[in-house]
Amino acid sequence: MKLTHYGHACVLVDLPGAEGSTRVLFDPGTYSRGFEDLRDVDLIMITHAHPDHLDPNRLAALVSANPGAQLVVGEGTLAALDDPAYPNSMRQPQHVVVPGQKLSLHGVEIIVTGGEHACIHAALPASENLGYLIDSSVFHPGDAFDEVPTAVDVLLLPIGGPWMKIGEGIDYLRSIAPRTVVPIHQAGLAEVHQNMHCQLLRNLAPEGSEVLVLEHATPQELSF
Repeated sequence: MKLTHYGHACVLVDLPGAEGSTRVLFDPGTYSRGFEDLRDVDLIMITHAHPDHLDPNRLAALVSANPGAQLVVGEGTLAALDDPAYPNSMRQPQHVVVPGQKLSLHGVEIIVTGGEHACIHAALPASENLGYLIDSSVFHPGDAFDEVPTAVDVLLLPIGGPWMKIGEGIDYLRSIAPRTVVPIHQAGLAEVHQNMHCQLLRNLAPEGSEVLVLEHATPQELSF
């Protein structure tokens, strides 16, 4: 397995298979960069429609450059893609999913979790958020700390945002206890706070969980 972090919530996962690798891209949003030139992407999975997780204009260019890519979104994201300027494959994606759904795409087993974005403030309306567990191995929770239905090898863990504090992220890490935790969702933090939060994860991670901070746009090989 290979992971590449393009900043904030955007992560590319290359999953090995009998007929070659499957390339899964999560959340190409406005705070992320470097994903624009990706090719041979098989799946593009959007957790929710907030701009830091979804940049429709750059997604449109990415979809056009990867005509074989299948888009996986929820109903809330679908509404954000309803623009005649976007390609039909965005406006009418092949897979509009709901929490609890299981599907198999490009040889990848996917479980959809979650349903609702973590609360930022009670005065704000609720919004959709989906988590995606792929091949019972890599989990992207989006913007919520929802339960995962099985053990996880790699947790893509948010470490900063208006909906969370780092203590909640640490508790979530401890509850899941993955083999590897990759800090994400960090673009809103100053560098000093990113470093502090990652060090807190290292200090307080459960036994057996490795904290792996990925360099920007640099592929990292993992083996289990």
